[in-house]
Amino acid sequence: ANQRKDDAHKISRYLVNHYDMIAYENLNIQGMVKNHHLAKSIVDASWSMLIRFTTYKAEWAGKKVIEVDPYNTSQACSACGQIVKKALKERTHHCVCGYTAHRDVNAARNILQKALGSVRAFVEETAVAAQ
Repeated sequence: ANQRKDDAHKISRYLVNHYDMIAYENLNIQGMVKNHHLAKSIVDASWSMLIRFTTYKAEWAGKKVIEVDPYNTSQACSACGQIVKKALKERTHHCVCGYTAHRDVNAARNILQKALGSVRAFVEETAVAAQ
């Protein structure tokens, strides 16, 4: 437990030191733990601890942490938006548009796009409200 906590502190410190914006999926951890195939990996990863540590460090440093809806982040093609259904065991994303990437890289690009979209929407709303 102490090793996981130490790792979460080190990873969160690295993220906050190197990035001005950090985005993550608002995952249903409790629901995911019910999947016995995933449970050990999820508990071992201590995702909620990492998010908590990253969030407070980012707030202290004036950095932005954005939570995004996880819907289709693994299935949508980050290049064209096409939904490409794949089983969890499939580790490569292949789209008819020609884009191919590791499924986690594709998902990370989708998370980034969603986060940037929410920042854009916030800026636009703020600009309209200021007029």
